[in-house]
Amino acid sequence: MRTHVVDHPLVAHKLTRLRDETTDSPTFRALAEELVTLLAYEATREVRVEAHDITTPVAPTTGVRLARPTPLVVPILRAGLGMLDGMMRLLPTGEVGFLGMVRNEETLQATTYAERLPEDLSGRQCYVLDPMLATGGTLAAAIRFLVDRGADHITCITLLSAPEGLANLEKGLEGVDIPVTVVTAAVDERLNEKGYIVPGLGDAGDRLYGLAQ
Repeated sequence: MRTHVVDHPLVAHKLTRLRDETTDSPTFRALAEELVTLLAYEATREVRVEAHDITTPVAPTTGVRLARPTPLVVPILRAGLGMLDGMMRLLPTGEVGFLGMVRNEETLQATTYAERLPEDLSGRQCYVLDPMLATGGTLAAAIRFLVDRGADHITCITLLSAPEGLANLEKGLEGVDIPVTVVTAAVDERLNEKGYIVPGLGDAGDRLYGLAQ
């Protein structure tokens, strides 16, 4: 597993505004979308392309286009939905699948409650969207779910990661023999006793969409 922390002034600026507890939900959603587009630029450096012949207004030439099968973008519900538009702005021809996972707050284990994905992901590059890599359990479960369906290259995009989460994710992926990369805006200090990232930005789902009663 490889971890790439995107070190860029604009990334740091937008992340700081996301962290601020006074940032309201509409502004939070807009900032998250902008930040994901910046992260996606780095995350897609290894996206597969193929040669493509075209004719410009001046002369014929050869460029590239996304190879088939096209990349699959997989937001983890619900908070991952807040990252989808920012990702698709950079990768508009990609396909989208959905994976619903919930973490038990006592055991911190993730279980799948919904999915809308192709049955066969053989030869597919997958981009998994999840704002917070905290304990790592949800992301590890999501990656294994995709690998079991045949995905052969997975990149995870997160707004924030915890050191414990990265370590747990790597441990949870033992035996997975495909390339897995985590692209994140920052690795924070630690997890607290409730499994939240410190200093973090709070509950990303609640800040994106408000509290569900």
